[in-house]
Amino acid sequence: MFTLTREDGYLVSTDPERLDLDRVHHWLTTDTYWAREWDRATVQRAFATSIGFGVYRPVDGCQVAVARAVTDRATFAWICDVYVDRAERGHGLGTWLSGAVRDQLTEFGIHKILLDTDNAHGVYAKIGFVPLQQPDRWMQLDQRGGPG
Repeated sequence: MFTLTREDGYLVSTDPERLDLDRVHHWLTTDTYWAREWDRATVQRAFATSIGFGVYRPVDGCQVAVARAVTDRATFAWICDVYVDRAERGHGLGTWLSGAVRDQLTEFGIHKILLDTDNAHGVYAKIGFVPLQQPDRWMQLDQRGGPG
Protein backbone atom coordinates (compact mmCIF):
# COMPACT_ATOMS: atom_id res chain seq x y z
CA MET A 1 0.00 0.00 0.00
CA PHE A 2 1.26 3.45 -0.97
CA THR A 3 0.77 6.63 1.08
CA LEU A 4 2.22 10.09 0.70
CA THR A 5 1.53 13.22 2.74
CA ARG A 6 1.87 16.72 1.33
CA GLU A 7 3.33 19.56 3.42
CA ASP A 8 -0.16 20.97 4.05
CA GLY A 9 -1.41 17.63 5.36
CA TYR A 10 -3.31 16.27 2.33
CA LEU A 11 -2.75 12.52 2.08
CA VAL A 12 -2.80 10.25 -0.97
CA SER A 13 -3.31 6.55 -0.36
CA THR A 14 -3.92 3.38 -2.35
CA ASP A 15 -5.74 1.73 0.56
CA PRO A 16 -8.90 0.36 -1.11
CA GLU A 17 -10.72 0.39 2.23
CA ARG A 18 -10.45 4.19 2.37
CA LEU A 19 -11.93 4.84 -1.08
CA ASP A 20 -15.46 6.24 -0.86
CA LEU A 21 -16.83 4.66 -4.03
CA ASP A 22 -20.26 6.18 -3.50
CA ARG A 23 -18.63 9.61 -3.62
CA VAL A 24 -16.45 8.60 -6.58
CA HIS A 25 -19.52 7.30 -8.46
CA HIS A 26 -21.32 10.59 -7.79
CA TRP A 27 -18.36 12.66 -9.02
CA LEU A 28 -17.81 10.62 -12.16
CA THR A 29 -21.45 10.41 -13.22
CA THR A 30 -22.46 13.99 -12.46
CA ASP A 31 -19.35 16.05 -13.22
CA THR A 32 -17.27 14.33 -15.93
CA TYR A 33 -17.59 13.92 -19.67
CA TRP A 34 -16.42 10.30 -19.77
CA ALA A 35 -18.40 8.40 -17.14
CA ARG A 36 -21.91 9.87 -17.09
CA GLU A 37 -23.56 6.56 -17.96
CA TRP A 38 -21.66 4.36 -15.52
CA ASP A 39 -23.70 2.66 -12.83
CA ARG A 40 -22.38 2.04 -9.31
CA ALA A 41 -21.49 -1.58 -10.16
CA THR A 42 -19.29 -0.43 -13.05
CA VAL A 43 -17.36 1.92 -10.78
CA GLN A 44 -16.99 -0.89 -8.22
CA ARG A 45 -15.62 -3.33 -10.83
CA ALA A 46 -13.30 -0.74 -12.37
CA PHE A 47 -11.67 0.11 -9.05
CA ALA A 48 -11.58 -3.52 -7.89
CA THR A 49 -9.33 -4.47 -10.81
CA SER A 50 -7.16 -1.34 -10.80
CA ILE A 51 -5.07 0.65 -8.36
CA GLY A 52 -7.23 3.38 -6.85
CA PHE A 53 -5.61 6.50 -5.42
CA GLY A 54 -7.63 8.60 -3.00
CA VAL A 55 -6.70 12.05 -1.69
CA TYR A 56 -7.91 12.89 1.81
CA ARG A 57 -8.32 16.29 3.44
CA PRO A 58 -6.12 16.90 6.51
CA VAL A 59 -8.82 18.38 8.75
CA ASP A 60 -11.38 15.58 8.65
CA GLY A 61 -9.96 12.80 6.44
CA CYS A 62 -12.74 13.27 3.88
CA GLN A 63 -11.91 12.05 0.38
CA VAL A 64 -11.50 15.03 -1.97
CA ALA A 65 -9.92 13.51 -5.09
CA VAL A 66 -9.41 10.23 -6.89
CA ALA A 67 -7.39 8.63 -9.69
CA ARG A 68 -7.24 5.12 -11.06
CA ALA A 69 -4.36 3.24 -12.68
CA VAL A 70 -5.13 0.31 -14.94
CA THR A 71 -1.91 -1.67 -15.01
CA ASP A 72 -0.19 -5.02 -15.13
CA ARG A 73 2.20 -3.63 -12.48
CA ALA A 74 5.16 -4.55 -14.64
CA THR A 75 5.26 -2.94 -18.09
CA PHE A 76 2.26 -0.71 -18.83
CA ALA A 77 -0.27 1.58 -17.16
CA TRP A 78 -3.14 3.84 -18.11
CA ILE A 79 -4.06 6.65 -15.73
CA CYS A 80 -7.76 7.46 -15.76
CA ASP A 81 -10.71 8.73 -13.72
CA VAL A 82 -8.68 11.59 -12.26
CA TYR A 83 -11.08 13.88 -10.44
CA VAL A 84 -10.72 16.62 -7.81
CA ASP A 85 -13.80 17.79 -5.91
CA ARG A 86 -14.82 21.23 -7.19
CA ALA A 87 -14.57 22.70 -3.66
CA GLU A 88 -10.91 21.61 -3.44
CA ARG A 89 -9.69 22.79 -6.85
CA GLY A 90 -7.09 25.50 -7.20
CA HIS A 91 -4.68 24.06 -4.62
CA GLY A 92 -2.61 21.93 -7.01
CA LEU A 93 -4.17 18.65 -5.87
CA GLY A 94 -4.69 17.37 -9.42
CA THR A 95 -1.05 17.87 -10.35
CA TRP A 96 0.15 16.47 -7.02
CA LEU A 97 -2.10 13.41 -7.28
CA SER A 98 -1.12 12.73 -10.89
CA GLY A 99 2.56 13.04 -9.99
CA ALA A 100 2.11 10.62 -7.09
CA VAL A 101 0.42 8.11 -9.40
CA ARG A 102 3.22 8.50 -11.97
CA ASP A 103 5.88 8.03 -9.28
CA GLN A 104 4.22 4.95 -7.81
CA LEU A 105 3.90 3.35 -11.25
CA THR A 106 7.54 4.18 -11.99
CA GLU A 107 8.54 2.36 -8.78
CA PHE A 108 6.94 -0.78 -10.26
CA GLY A 109 9.34 -0.41 -13.19
CA ILE A 110 6.66 0.77 -15.59
CA HIS A 111 8.11 2.90 -18.38
CA LYS A 112 5.03 3.39 -20.58
CA ILE A 113 2.17 5.31 -19.00
CA LEU A 114 -0.72 6.64 -21.06
CA LEU A 115 -3.70 8.83 -20.34
CA ASP A 116 -6.53 10.38 -22.31
CA THR A 117 -7.85 13.87 -21.63
CA ASP A 118 -10.00 16.43 -23.39
CA ASN A 119 -9.33 19.34 -21.06
CA ALA A 120 -6.43 18.88 -18.63
CA HIS A 121 -3.37 18.83 -20.86
CA GLY A 122 -1.70 21.55 -18.78
CA VAL A 123 -2.04 19.55 -15.57
CA TYR A 124 -0.34 16.50 -17.07
CA ALA A 125 2.30 18.51 -18.94
CA LYS A 126 3.53 19.80 -15.55
CA ILE A 127 4.52 16.24 -14.61
CA GLY A 128 6.12 15.28 -17.90
CA PHE A 129 3.33 14.01 -20.16
CA VAL A 130 3.55 15.02 -23.82
CA PRO A 131 1.32 14.35 -26.85
CA LEU A 132 1.97 11.05 -28.59
CA GLN A 133 5.08 11.39 -30.71
CA GLN A 134 4.06 8.59 -33.06
CA PRO A 135 0.25 8.60 -33.16
CA ASP A 136 0.29 6.44 -36.29
CA ARG A 137 1.56 3.54 -34.13
CA TRP A 138 -1.43 3.62 -31.78
CA MET A 139 -4.83 2.16 -32.53
CA GLN A 140 -8.08 1.87 -30.65
CA LEU A 141 -11.29 -0.12 -30.70
CA ASP A 142 -14.17 1.85 -29.20
CA GLN A 143 -17.32 -0.27 -29.18
CA ARG A 144 -19.55 2.24 -27.42
CA GLY A 145 -21.01 3.41 -30.74
CA GLY A 146 -21.56 6.97 -31.73
CA PRO A 147 -18.92 9.47 -32.81
CA GLY A 148 -15.30 9.32 -31.71
